[in-house]
Amino acid sequence: MNRKDFLKVTASVLAGVAVGGSVLESCKKSTTGPQGPDVNFTIDLNDSKYSALSASGGSVYVQEVIIARINDFADGYIAVAQTCTHQGCTVTYARGSQTFVCPCHGGTYDLNGNVTAGPPPYAIKRYTVSRSGSNLTVSG
Repeated sequence: MNRKDFLKVTASVLAGVAVGGSVLESCKKSTTGPQGPDVNFTIDLNDSKYSALSASGGSVYVQEVIIARINDFADGYIAVAQTCTHQGCTVTYARGSQTFVCPCHGGTYDLNGNVTAGPPPYAIKRYTVSRSGSNLTVSG
């Protein structure tokens, strides 16, 4: 092999390694922060469509957010984005373990939205929840 051919082969190999490395890098888990829509809404807890929130462990979906009643929190409620950061499946609230679970691939999130198991690459967004009388406001 002459010098010119050697340099062509070497350049091709190096280019392949660079491209392959960037492809592999994109498969790593991201450290990007919590993901979810920006929201600001108020619901009336007296409305029958939110009756699940009258008991501890109950949950409802409102505007791409899952709201759960958890008596351990200041206002008794928590809200996180309802979409799993892995492949966009709808997350549910698991009353017994007090976690948010993605039924598609077994991903789980704690009450702060942090990933605790499974393939989700990053946390889901946790929202600010405040209560005034029978009105519950979710924002963030």
